[in-house]
Amino acid sequence: MGEMNKYGVFIKIIETGSFTRTAEEIGYTQSAISQIVNSLEDELSTKLILRSRKGIELTPDGKEYLPYIKTIYHSYLELMEKNKEMQGLEKGIVRIGTFSSVSCNWLPKLMKEFKAQYPSVHFELHQGEYTSIAQWIKEGSVDFGFVNPQAEAVKSLQSIPLQQDEMLAVLPSNHPLTTKNKVSLKELTEEPFILLNEGQLSEPLEIFKKHNLTPNIQYRVYDDYTIMSMVESELGISILPKLVLSRFQYEITTKEISPPIVRTISLAYKNKSVLPIASRYFMDFIVKQCGKM
Repeated sequence: MGEMNKYGVFIKIIETGSFTRTAEEIGYTQSAISQIVNSLEDELSTKLILRSRKGIELTPDGKEYLPYIKTIYHSYLELMEKNKEMQGLEKGIVRIGTFSSVSCNWLPKLMKEFKAQYPSVHFELHQGEYTSIAQWIKEGSVDFGFVNPQAEAVKSLQSIPLQQDEMLAVLPSNHPLTTKNKVSLKELTEEPFILLNEGQLSEPLEIFKKHNLTPNIQYRVYDDYTIMSMVESELGISILPKLVLSRFQYEITTKEISPPIVRTISLAYKNKSVLPIASRYFMDFIVKQCGKM
C-alpha cells in the first residue's frame, strides 16, 4: 500500500468526509475502502464510522481512537522517511574537494574506517587548491571540501576547523642551512624558492609579506610531491605543510621555521541540510575522528 496504509486511508476518509471522494483521490475502489474500514473496526472490536445520507461521522469510539490512529500513521510516515534515508546511505556517493596533502595522508584512513561501517558508499575525490575547491562547493559539484578558512573564496561558506598544520622549510639534504636548529624567514628569501600554488591564498607568501620579505620565486608548482622531488634535485628550497612531509621518501631535510607558519585545515560546505545523507554522515565522522587526532 506504499505510503498509504490502512490508518492513512481512515484519516483520509475523515478529512474528505466521503468514501467516494477518498476512493477517487487515492485511486482505490470504493469496496476496497469499505474493506479497509471493516478490517480496522474488526481489529478494534468496535464501530468507528457511521454512514448516512448526509455523509459520514465518527462514532463516540471513533472519536476516542482517532488521535491514536493519527499518531500511528505519522510514526509510519517517519519510518518510511527513515527507510529512504538509510537506503541513501547504502548507495550514497560522497563527493569531496581536496588537496593532495589531505588526500594522501588523512583521507584514505578515514574512507577505510567509514566503509567498514557503510560498505556500499562510494567516494569521488576532486583534487584542487583552495580557490577551485571553494568554487566546486558553491556550484555543488562536490558536497564538501577541505580548505584553509583564511582563503578569500572560502569566507562565504560554512566551515568547521579540523586541525592546525605547521609548515616546514624543505631543503636539499646537503644544504648549508640543514646544520641549523631552526631556519629564519630571512634565510629562506636568499635561495631560489619553489612555491606551492594554492589558489588565491598562499600561507608562506602571507607570512613573508607580513615581515616585509620577498622570496625569490623561481617556480610555481601545483603538487607537493613534485616540489619535494625538485628540492631533492637542488632546484631550490620550499615551504610545505607538515602533513605532507610525514611520509616522504626523498633525499630532503625539513626544518622548523622561525617565526612559525601554521595553517588551519577546515571542512567547508554550503548548506548541510540539503546534502545527501551519506555525505552528512561522512562529514560528522571526519569531525569526530579529527577531534581524536
